Amino acid sequence: MYVLELGGQDDDFAACEAASAASDVSVLAPGLATARGVTERARYLAYTHRACELVGTADPTVESARALLDAATIDREGTVAVRAVDVRASTGIDTQRAERTLGGVLTDRGFAVDLDAPEHTLYAYFADPAGDDEGGSGEARCALGWLETESVRDFGDRQPTNRPFFQPGSMDPLEARALVNVAGARPGATVVDPMCGTGGLLLEAGLVGARVVGGDAQEKMVRGTRENLEYVLDGTGHPDRTAYPESGRWDLFRSDAARLPLADGRADAVVFDAPYGRQSRIEGELRPLVSGALREARRVAPRCVLVADRTWSDAAREAGWTVAERFERRVHRSLVRHVHVLK
Repeated sequence: MYVLELGGQDDDFAACEAASAASDVSVLAPGLATARGVTERARYLAYTHRACELVGTADPTVESARALLDAATIDREGTVAVRAVDVRASTGIDTQRAERTLGGVLTDRGFAVDLDAPEHTLYAYFADPAGDDEGGSGEARCALGWLETESVRDFGDRQPTNRPFFQPGSMDPLEARALVNVAGARPGATVVDPMCGTGGLLLEAGLVGARVVGGDAQEKMVRGTRENLEYVLDGTGHPDRTAYPESGRWDLFRSDAARLPLADGRADAVVFDAPYGRQSRIEGELRPLVSGALREARRVAPRCVLVADRTWSDAAREAGWTVAERFERRVHRSLVRHVHVLK
């Protein structure tokens, strides 16, 4: 078993993304989840910071954590370090005291401590929903785990304004990575975005190794996305290539999202961010556009993630999809993104 350190404030969405790289994911406490197995794709999760091999869980006190570690079998050799985390500052735990106490247990067991470059790192997570200002789910817990993998945290280097082509309203790369992971982006998969805009979703899917195919009704967007894909996936804007799998191939086209130039079943997943707008004129145009895009997505792929400023669940069902999950993610006071996971 593993314990996952979740990011953000929406544990259910983070767990949904984590399930793309782990099995049997379940929220344990605010900011924490457990998983039965973890794959190498956990390195590319947006809302999971670390995956640790679970030692066990206890009450969220230093004394309970010490008793848990005292009783644990430790099948490891080499130097160690302890890192205590007060998850979302929810418990008020003295993390330095926790680290000293648990480090003492390990030194009593014959381990040497190396705080700079340890061979093994024990994480002690303390979480309590009663102290979570965001009203997190789950119960108060302490979870101990040996670090297995950490995710690559380079999203700040890839902000939309740093790309050759930028338009206001472009999606943050952290959110885009999570969405393509939920859709199923990975090496060997083909991911389609029929409303690619500036290409943010395609960039993140390509970075994790998927083959990406994008389209847009505006030639300007197709040209701009081509510039961004060439810069990030093929050129000098690519992050550390040693940290990522080989970028997947990519193709672009200009097309109506309701008439894609793709064969039936051509893709593994479709992911797109539908246009936003509440004015009556725009409302009248959006319904046939989104409905048509959903029908086309159903034709070319068995899975879809739709992002919008409202629920399109009825339109998705009419297009033949099952709404497996839906999340409401607040961007700011006037915008809530509705994320539909369709199968």
